[in-house]
Order: sequence, then structure tokens, then C-alpha cells
Amino acid sequence: MTGKDIKMNRLFSKGENAVIVAIDHGYMDGPIPGMENLNKTVEKIDSCIDGILLSPGMLKNIGHAFAYKGAPMPIVRLNWSTVFCFEWGYTKAYARQAFSVKDAVALGAEIVLVSLTLKTGDEKTDIENVELFGKLCNEAREYGIPVIGECFPNNSDNISQEEMHDQVLRGCRILAELGADMIKTFYTHKFTDVIEGCPVPVFGLGGHTTPNPVDSLILAQKEIKEGAKGVVFGRNAIQRPDPIAYQKALCEVVKHGMSPEEAVKKFGLK
Repeated sequence: MTGKDIKMNRLFSKGENAVIVAIDHGYMDGPIPGMENLNKTVEKIDSCIDGILLSPGMLKNIGHAFAYKGAPMPIVRLNWSTVFCFEWGYTKAYARQAFSVKDAVALGAEIVLVSLTLKTGDEKTDIENVELFGKLCNEAREYGIPVIGECFPNNSDNISQEEMHDQVLRGCRILAELGADMIKTFYTHKFTDVIEGCPVPVFGLGGHTTPNPVDSLILAQKEIKEGAKGVVFGRNAIQRPDPIAYQKALCEVVKHGMSPEEAVKKFGLK
């Protein structure tokens, strides 16, 4: 068994689906509600969570969140992309390396995430984004670090569901072909096709916070029922009146198949 195998087995402990909480939004957006102070934010993450996605710069500041037996695994995002700069109106989806795998490992990262956006409208940008992904993926392999490839279509809030599905379907397979060990992406209306066309575990993301917590739990249930091996929820998991209760409900839905309605009732979500 390799070092990469050991880390992935820890993430999918005892064969269960994995639940990851993302708190890396400040990497692109600056402070957002619920994540202004990450030291306080990590206090709102439950022990049922398997991993926390964050930036390398924040890992050195909140290492205590990972420094105990049974703690979540630190998952670090390595590249920076304008595809996430919705507030600034950027549309080119340029990506650059912000940290090396070596830097991230030195800070304590056990898994790394690298985002890839294709169909940017510029062939040169697409090939540069692929080149960066391949470079970081190869470096991670040398260190025995698993890579989560993030398939994030350009202008994601404004494309049709058919276009979203087509880009996710193609993008996930391309990421796997380029060496990703796992993939994080959007749920689509034909998600089973995405899963069937991708030979590595896929995580469904949560996206924007839903006013009613049951709606995001229903999304998680759909993702798992259609073949995802886990979820990566950020705002939906943190921007709640009771984040701990919500995360417990999410873990029950994702790991143990509890219905969203039952989970909402069990943990008193409103």
C-alpha cells in the first residue's frame, strides 16, 4: 500500500462516503459571512467531518484544527483562478500556481486540490490550464499526496443546464485522464452519466447557501444516490444558525442514508 492509498483510505474511512467542509472562500473572495475569522470558523466544524478544504496560508494559522487524534484531514488548494472572481466580472478563467505541493506538505497538507477550467474561449488559456494541472499532479505523485481535481466550468452561474452537464461530463473524464485521484464538481441533471464516465471517486459540491437546510440535504442525497462518493459543502455547511447540527445531519444523509427530512427533524434544523 502506498502513502497515497493510506491517505485516501483515511478519507473514506471504513469504506464510508466522505464529507468535506470547504472554508477556502477567502482565497478568492476575501472574508465572507460565517468565515470572517477562520479560527472561529473551525470551531463550527463537527467531528463527523472527514476533511477541511482550505488555503495553504490559512493552514499554518489554524493547524490546531488538525492536531489531535481523529481530526479531519487538511486538504489544500494550490492554484488561483479568476474563474472564481464573480464579483469582479472576470471571464477569462486564467489560472496560476500559488503554492507548490512541497510547500503545502511542509505546512501539513495530506491532500491537495487543483482546479481546472476548460472551454474558456481561448485555446491558449485552455492548454496553459491543463499544463498547470499536469505539473501539480505530477509533483503530488512524487510526494505520495492524493489530488482532488476540481472541474469548474467558466461563467457557471449563467450557462444552461445542458451546457453545464456537457462541460462537467467532459471535464471530469479529462481530469481523471490527466491523473486526478478524486474529483469535485457540480451536480448536473444527468449526473449518473458523469459518474459512469469517470473512473475515479467524484464529490458533489454544495454551491450557494439554500434558505431552507432541507433543500441542500436533498441535493446531497441526490448526489450520493446517483453515484458520488461524498460531498464538498462550504457555505451550506457553515452559514447556518447551528452549523454543527447541520453538519451532523449532512453526515447522516451522506454516510448512513438517512432521509433529509428525518435528518432535519433529528437535529432540530430550521
